Amino acid sequence: MNFVTAPLLANLFLLAISAIGRQEVYDGTVGADNISPIDIMAFFLSLAYIAISIDASGLIRWLALKALEKGGKNGHALFLYLYAFFLSLGSFIGNDPIILSGTAFLAYMTRVSENIYNPRAWIHTQFTVANVVSALLVSSNPTNLVLAGAFNIKFVHYTANMIVPVAITAIILFPFLRYVVFSGKDEVDKKDFIPYSIALKELPPAIMKLKPANPNITHGKSGKEEEHDKKANNESGKLRMAEEIMNPYLDRTSATVGAIIMSVTLVTILVLNAVSQSTGEHPVYWVTVPAAFVMFSWDVIYGWLKRDSWRQGFQNYQEELDRIEQEELGRLAPEQMQPTQMGESDPGSLAPSHSENGAEYHVWGGRGRDEIVALTDYAIVTESRQRPALIPVHMACDMAEHAPARLFESPPLSPVSMVARHHSEPKRSDAPSITTTPSKVDKNFSASRSASARPVVEKPSIKTNFTMDEKRDRSADDSSNDFESRQISGPTTLQNLIQKAFKWLQERFPTVMVVIANLPFPLVPFALSMFALVQGLVTKGWVPVFAYGWDHWVDKTGTVGAIGGMGFLSVILCNVSTTPLEMHNSEQSRRDSNSRASQLQFAGTNIGSAILLSRVVQAWQEIHRQNGIPISDRTFWATVYSLALGVNFGAFSAAFSASLAGLLWRDILQRKYIEVKPLEFAKVNLPIISMAMAVGCAILVAEVYIVRDNLPYDA
Repeated sequence: MNFVTAPLLANLFLLAISAIGRQEVYDGTVGADNISPIDIMAFFLSLAYIAISIDASGLIRWLALKALEKGGKNGHALFLYLYAFFLSLGSFIGNDPIILSGTAFLAYMTRVSENIYNPRAWIHTQFTVANVVSALLVSSNPTNLVLAGAFNIKFVHYTANMIVPVAITAIILFPFLRYVVFSGKDEVDKKDFIPYSIALKELPPAIMKLKPANPNITHGKSGKEEEHDKKANNESGKLRMAEEIMNPYLDRTSATVGAIIMSVTLVTILVLNAVSQSTGEHPVYWVTVPAAFVMFSWDVIYGWLKRDSWRQGFQNYQEELDRIEQEELGRLAPEQMQPTQMGESDPGSLAPSHSENGAEYHVWGGRGRDEIVALTDYAIVTESRQRPALIPVHMACDMAEHAPARLFESPPLSPVSMVARHHSEPKRSDAPSITTTPSKVDKNFSASRSASARPVVEKPSIKTNFTMDEKRDRSADDSSNDFESRQISGPTTLQNLIQKAFKWLQERFPTVMVVIANLPFPLVPFALSMFALVQGLVTKGWVPVFAYGWDHWVDKTGTVGAIGGMGFLSVILCNVSTTPLEMHNSEQSRRDSNSRASQLQFAGTNIGSAILLSRVVQAWQEIHRQNGIPISDRTFWATVYSLALGVNFGAFSAAFSASLAGLLWRDILQRKYIEVKPLEFAKVNLPIISMAMAVGCAILVAEVYIVRDNLPYDA
């Protein structure tokens, strides 16, 4: 069960037992009481397309690189520049593009840095800033759209009332993060979270001179190999990550077009929304959907015109990058071990190609196969008849384990065995050897590099006479391979057609496919289901009960209590729910059982919190409308804007599932092999959310007492 299926199944269950009916579902999808869920989804998805298209052009990573260059090697200055960068960018395009690109950028930056041992300060600060600044514009977060629709707030008025609390909170949060939350040292490595100086991996000049290729094109290197390189944290993976940071791709034309379309769209929305009182109310998606269509049309036409040059450029770039990487990795080998000293091996045999100082280097190779050369703790893996590339032997063994079909694909060669012995030990042809299958190469192979004990790699015992059982096993393997071949050439299925169509589209319209893949489509069924559930609470009388409780609280505590109470409730409801919206998979559950338990307890989202509390405030309005006692302008708008602060800031509180952005942020980090556990997430964020809400609510109290009075809010 996840955040999409859980509320959907809850609705189906309530429909089955007649707890809710057709009217609740209709009001929860089409709209009721000034909240139009379909309009909100159309507005948010269309605006998200424009923002993610700008991200796909490479603009965000290019700007992040400029901030990185501005900070230079000063870690404290870099922290400030990245904070300001994410803050200013988020106020323009919202938090989703920052989560998509900014998280990956920081993951790469912290991994290729030689003295950032823990990325906690960088990734948590980025997530905090993205959600603080999302409270500024109505268009930045779907929760803001819910509030603006529920209380008929003009977009300009919303921003005018939120800009001061958000700006001052952001200003005060920086020193709090820098000198309080992340001022200490990592518990494991005892290193500063924010080092005084940053030492990033230096890229070879040849890579920096390369013209970056469009990364939206399908990579020539398989996804598993690419991910394995990065997970292994080897030199090849570090080079790839450093290259993505220091030499990013930027499509200046598409970035310019996207920025213009986004600017025109936001200005048009603000103007039309401001003058709607005299011209009549118009749905805001009337502006964003055509703008998204214009952006989509540009991506399609421009992608089609540039398809050949993009593909050719990407292919050339990958070939050059692979060649440079091989040369760079070759420098890791001992100076006496030069690739040009390697001799050709006989096909299908393992023979010494070089001998020096008593150490023998053997090549196992043959026509159409890879060659492996073992030298102490280094190895060479190359395509036959190509220049060898030097990599550590543990990587060669790892490659042999993960890709046996590539390294040992040609029968009838037998399993390879490599035995390291001290030089003082005599060699014998009948010496026992450690023999493994190609898929289980000994990962623990190691050799001493001392002068007194040089390793010798002996020839493997290659078997040429097979028993009947072995022949039968090999015949079964061959039959299996033939079966797989027949499957590939078998009848065309719908799945094959879809895969071919997707590949064809991805190669010719890379930007469109990348943007569509990153659009928050799961938000639609989740939000509509939550609207229907809350509407059921309205019709069954629960929301009026909550509203009476809120009315008693405000009567006792006044405006200050309204701000503090609504801020507290909104943050808590972002995290607390009885519905298990998000479950970890079995592998993650085995790795961390506490993670699953935490997710069972905390599963709300800020969207659900915004919907429910908006209905409560509307019911509170109705209570005072019926008893003839008006709500003061100061108290009413203090309640509404403290709710806005809570549902935005609540995203960085106690649980990933407090917002969909939190779930996305965690998933991106996991794909980059950075694990943030739920308890760590809550431990880091609790002081941050406490400070942010305290500052934001205090500024809001001062604001409403300065600019508002005690007259009825609807006077």
